[in-house]
Amino acid sequence: MTTASQSWEAPAPALSVRQVLALERVLAGEPEVVAGAGLLDRPVRWVHVAEAADVGVMLSGGEMVLTTGVLLAGDEDKQAEYVRSMHRAEASAVVLGLGRAFPSPPDVMRRVAERCGLPLVVLHRPSPFAQLTEEVQSRLVRRKFAAVSLSEAVRTELTALITAGAPLQRLLDEVARHSGCPVVVANLAHRVLGTAGERPAVDDVLRDWERVARQAGGGEGDGWIRAELGGRGERWGRIVLCGYRGDTATGRLLADRAAEALVLHRMLGGTTDCSWEEQSAQSLLTDLVSGVVPARQLLPRARAAGLPVNRRTFVPLVVRGLTPSGLDRVLRLLGLSGIVAELTDGTSAVLLSLARDQDADALTAHFAARLRTEGPAPAVVAAAGARTAFDDVPAGLREARHVADAVAGSTAALDLPAVVRLRDVHLRGLVRLLRDDPEVQSFAERELDGLLAEPDEDLLSVLRTYLATGRNKSRTAQLHHVSRPALYRRLEAIQARLGVDLDDFEQAASVHIALLAHDAQQQ
Repeated sequence: MTTASQSWEAPAPALSVRQVLALERVLAGEPEVVAGAGLLDRPVRWVHVAEAADVGVMLSGGEMVLTTGVLLAGDEDKQAEYVRSMHRAEASAVVLGLGRAFPSPPDVMRRVAERCGLPLVVLHRPSPFAQLTEEVQSRLVRRKFAAVSLSEAVRTELTALITAGAPLQRLLDEVARHSGCPVVVANLAHRVLGTAGERPAVDDVLRDWERVARQAGGGEGDGWIRAELGGRGERWGRIVLCGYRGDTATGRLLADRAAEALVLHRMLGGTTDCSWEEQSAQSLLTDLVSGVVPARQLLPRARAAGLPVNRRTFVPLVVRGLTPSGLDRVLRLLGLSGIVAELTDGTSAVLLSLARDQDADALTAHFAARLRTEGPAPAVVAAAGARTAFDDVPAGLREARHVADAVAGSTAALDLPAVVRLRDVHLRGLVRLLRDDPEVQSFAERELDGLLAEPDEDLLSVLRTYLATGRNKSRTAQLHHVSRPALYRRLEAIQARLGVDLDDFEQAASVHIALLAHDAQQQ
């Protein structure tokens, strides 16, 4: 079995007429192209020696026919018909050896060949056809064998990756490495589900993907090699090798092997419960949040993923409490455009794309209100301000994530609006930003030492709720399902262990900040 670190190169294209004429054995015959000089890049599938005038009916196309023309000499009608029959049979070229039958290039054959668009080559010196045929055939066989070997090597490697539980992206990277060109997987609506290859080349392909994909048609002469994805009589997508520079037949073999592997990968479910569509959105949104890749460079991917990006308003959201599939379902139900992806367990990013004349705040509130009815508990929807420039989306997603993180774990005690924004998190948001500062960590440990040295989760929970509700004893007792006297005893125990008076605003504020910092460090 080959390893993933090995480097493969696709076999060179099948021999063309031009390449055959450049072989040493052919050059020894002093070849001269007398017709069809602009058609020498035609592929040569086989070389055939034939003298019979009616040999064209026995050809299947792509043959280079070698002849001395001995049976055509002296009959111009036969000469013209011979060339026309080669053209009808789609021969790649006719090579005529000059000699006793034709001491010079026959003018009739030259004119008809030029008119038909058939390369006609004459050899001025005697050339052993048998040796020439043997050399060309052996080269063609070696190339075909190399293509089949490559195909089987790709199949073996992709199967090994699937068996090892590799993700979709790993398979696509392997296909791109073998093909040497951008690779795109799309559904039947031309929405891109995955890409691989050199990033600049992929971005060039994706820049106007839907139009290019539709207009490229089914022809493979432009280097776009396609293979359908599906099973049980139903197609659900396609893989495309974009701008493949090798032999079309070899490219088709590669695409077919890749398609087989992708269908198997999808049937087995890969290593994740996410669909390919979800994985594509997750990759895009993760890159946007990280900021490692400039947003402008991600624009082609966003457009190819089906997100409207021209003259739009973008609303970055982070939602806790609903799965990506649930969020996507609500988007479709409300007729909103957007992409959804899980960032971490239980936290998903949503990027809404709205028309410029739509009310972003109103639609965001409507979306959030609908989400509150979806799960077993109300979802927390954190939002950043609307952005009209795609370059500003990464900062917006990070802001929304910061807001969601700031209220995580304390939502039961907080009176949160349907859409939580940066202005709603106040001190909690600041502490969240400073949670990794050593001085803040030291402060939290010092202030809460009495409760942390011998942890008592019940007392910590009561303290957390009491401070979050603004020291409202009735609300705290209600949320913890205890009587007021029982709550007073717990508060007295907390004050004794911390050595503070929670009725004193400054001391209560200090403990509150320390507890916020402690909770932020645990998340």
